[in-house]
Amino acid sequence: MQRVWTVLWLAGVALPAHAADSALDDGQRHGRALFVQSCGICHLKPNLTSERYGPALSRATVDAREEGVRALIRGGSERMPGFQYELSAAQLDAIIAYLKTVPEPKAPPSPNAARGPAQAD
Repeated sequence: MQRVWTVLWLAGVALPAHAADSALDDGQRHGRALFVQSCGICHLKPNLTSERYGPALSRATVDAREEGVRALIRGGSERMPGFQYELSAAQLDAIIAYLKTVPEPKAPPSPNAARGPAQAD
């Protein structure tokens, strides 16, 4: 039973809470699976205390930039491999459809926020 709860907890950590299956259509669920498989190694946090290798992706990444995002995924960049031979056009569409459901990540608190207002000497 412990193993089942651990797996369920890890599944909840790996994907944003908004991405519950009931909120996604079939294409978006397929896009999420492709995203986790092909993009998650860099664009999802491997655990709670580690950072991502690549930036967090969300609907803000693809809004009004779908063709540019497709071109980047296909061709890659100096820090990202291209997926032109691994992902079909339909699979790219599914990933982008999924990303359109992902809200922007919350900004981390600034280091000074924990100290409170600045104190005068």
